[in-house]
Order: sequence, then C-alpha cells, then structure tokens
Amino acid sequence: MGELSHKAERAAFGFAIDKTLQYMNKDPENRDKALLKLVDLSENFMGDVYQKESYDGARALIQDHDAKWTKYFHRLLEELDPHVIKMTALDLGFEAAFHGTKMIRQKRREHRCNIPWLILLDPTSACNLHCTGCWAAEYGHKLNLSFEDLDSIITQGKELGIYFYMYTGGEPLVRKADIIRLCEKHNDCAFHAFTNGTLVDEAFCQEMKRVGNLSLSLSLEGFEDANDSRRGEGIFEKVLAAMDLLKAHGQIFGTSICYTRYNLETVTSDEFLDLIIEKGCRFTWYFHYMPVGNEAAVELMPTREQREYMYHRVREIRGNEGGKPIFAMDFQNDGEFVGGCIAGGRNYCHINANGDMEPCVFIHYSSANIHDVSLLDALKQPLFMAYRDGQPFNDNHLRPCPMLENPELLQEMVTKTVAHSTDLQSPESVEHLCGKCREYANEWKVCAEKLWEEHPRQMPGYQNYKYENED
Repeated sequence: MGELSHKAERAAFGFAIDKTLQYMNKDPENRDKALLKLVDLSENFMGDVYQKESYDGARALIQDHDAKWTKYFHRLLEELDPHVIKMTALDLGFEAAFHGTKMIRQKRREHRCNIPWLILLDPTSACNLHCTGCWAAEYGHKLNLSFEDLDSIITQGKELGIYFYMYTGGEPLVRKADIIRLCEKHNDCAFHAFTNGTLVDEAFCQEMKRVGNLSLSLSLEGFEDANDSRRGEGIFEKVLAAMDLLKAHGQIFGTSICYTRYNLETVTSDEFLDLIIEKGCRFTWYFHYMPVGNEAAVELMPTREQREYMYHRVREIRGNEGGKPIFAMDFQNDGEFVGGCIAGGRNYCHINANGDMEPCVFIHYSSANIHDVSLLDALKQPLFMAYRDGQPFNDNHLRPCPMLENPELLQEMVTKTVAHSTDLQSPESVEHLCGKCREYANEWKVCAEKLWEEHPRQMPGYQNYKYENED
C-alpha cells in the first residue's frame, strides 16, 4: 500500500509540473495556478515536517511578479530544458526533499543514529589536472569506487530515504560514463557533481539532457590569471566554454569556489558575479579554505576581518532586494540556517575513493569502510556516533565546525573513538590538524560572538540530531 501511495503521489507531482511547463510561456496566470498547486501538494504531503510559514512564503513569492526571486524562478522555467526541470522537481523536490526527508526522520528514530540527507562520493581519486595545493590529491591517483560499489551505496541509501548524491574527487567526470549509468538506473535520485569542467563536451551535455537528473558545480578560483596560476594555463577559458555548452543545452549548473586570503574579494565582486551569471550559472557555492593535510598552506586561511566580510557579502548577494540574481551559499558561514554542523551523517557525509566513510569531506578520519560493512553500520561507527552526541558543537552557529572553530572537540572525538587517518599519501595526526586551527578559532570567536549577538536567528535551526524521550 505504501509503495502504491508513493507512486500515486509522485504521479500527482509530475502532473502538476507538466501543467506548469505547459503554461510556462502561454499563460502566466495559469502558470501561477499550477505553481500554487505544487505548493498545496507539497504541504498536504509533508504535513508538519516543514513550518507552515515556509509554504505561505512560497505562495506569496509566486504571486509577487516583481520580486527578485520570482523573476529568477521564472527565468529558470523559460531557459532550462523542460525534462531537466521536471526531473529536478521530481527527484530533488519530491523524492529527496519530501518523501526522503519523511523517511529519513523515521529511520533516525528507528536506528538511533544519524542518517544523512545526502551522501558525497568520490568515484575516483584520479584527475586530469594537477592543481597546486589540492587536498584531494592526498588520496593518491589510483583509487576508484567501482560501478557496483556506487550502485550498492545508492541502493542501500534509498532504503534509508537518501535520494540525493553528490560526486567529487579527484575529477568525477573521469568516470562520466558510469555516472550517466547511475543516473539511468536510479532515475528517482538527484545527482550533482563538483567538477573542474574541462571534460564537459557536446556528447556529455546531450547525455545530461537525456537523463535529466544530473547537475554540475564548476570550480573557479577567480579570473584567468588567478585561476590558471593554480589550475594550469588555458583552464579558465575551458571552464567558460563548458558553461556556454551547458547553458545552450538548458542545464542547471553553478560554480564551486574555494575562497582564500588572496582571492576572496575577487570571487565575490560584481564583475566576477556578472560574468558567471551571463554564462548561465544559477548558484555559487563558497567554501572556506581548510588547512587539511601535512602540507597545507595555513597562510591561505582568511583573516577574521575577511571572514566577516564574507558573512555580510554573501547575504547581500542573495538578498531579496539588490545583490545579484544568483543564489549564493557559504558552507562555513551559513551554519545558522541548518542548526550548525551538518557532517557526521547528520545531513551529509563523505565516502572517499578507497571506500572510507568520513564525517566530512574536510575531515579525513574514519573507522568504517563500505567494502567491509553495510552503509547503515558505517553510519553507526564510533566517530559518527560521537558527532551525533556532540552536535551542535557550538550554540553559536557561526562557529559550527569541530575542526575549524572548535578544534579541541574534533581532537577529542578522533582520539576517543580511535578513528584512523584516511590520508593514504601522508597520514596526518589529529593533533597536527587541530593545532593549525587553534589560533584561527580564537581570532574568529571574537567576530562570531559579536555577529551572533547583533544578528540572532529569530527562527530555530533545523533540529534533526536529538529526539525527545530518547533513552
């Protein structure tokens, strides 16, 4: 009965999406009615999983045709491939955000452990580039998760309610044939790849359009000089050419940007944002430089003043008024919107190309490998249970990370659980890693406490790590 109900609900969502696309350019009034129907269906299906204000806000936005984000959304409907729109709405929206979220919360209570909303996978440690200072190179260049490994992880994940999978590496598109096969086999899942963009070509764009459930984040470090000095001559132009192809094929894509002490202002400048928006980027991920690895360049870490600038600038970019028509996300400074650290399986975790399940893409310690244990048992490994017990690691969600802002906590968890380093090239002790973060943590604490006091969150963070009446 449950499976039949699920299929009927997915069919209802699909019908509403079809109606929205049917009226997309013909009749804006009917298009809005179809969009409002989608909101009604979402609210009826989800019940009280999300707050009522979220649905009311979506309805108000749909009906405010002059609002910045309404125009942004209408432009998506007009410019993206219809099949890509439908598959994204069904897989990322209905399956992952709605059906998956309900199922995950049930499984968390049942198994008394963190169950992530998404899993980040490394299909390979191989890469066609040799970027200076790339932490992914720690794993070496000869490791791979086979198609069968990846298929097994996704199959097990769906049984727990996980319908969203991201790929990194290495360069994941080295394995683009297998990635497309997985999109086909698991066409009820949403997939996303972080890529250097150089392997995107016409044939791959056609395949992305056919399956409809794969999106991309392309890495950039700034304009040509800054980008190519780290990634290699000519890479900047190759990335822009990839963007042109993706845009022409109606694909959803954005940028993945590591911000450092030296490129931070450039990659958030109006000039840079105007360029990537013109090229078709719909979103931009900003990732704080992390001093991971024995050879990490600690001098690249932003100053506390620069991080405070990022806090304000990203909010300015994505503001309801002004800013830019691109959705900007800051992995480190947006902790207040998700209740702090999301790693350790709370909302996400990372499986490297050796099969080690790590709490975070930046935390290279583990005591479970998917070649040896089931996905569920890997989520119950001692380090992940320590994460669950400790989250949130700080009541100030502008200091969310147990490494970067609370290094004493990561050191304590790794030591207590006897997790080992997964760095196969040059294993790094947790004492060495956390030692590089202590001065930074103390410096940032001053700014973070001031910002938290000045701009407190009026709504509580997303609390999915503790349950009432739990033994």
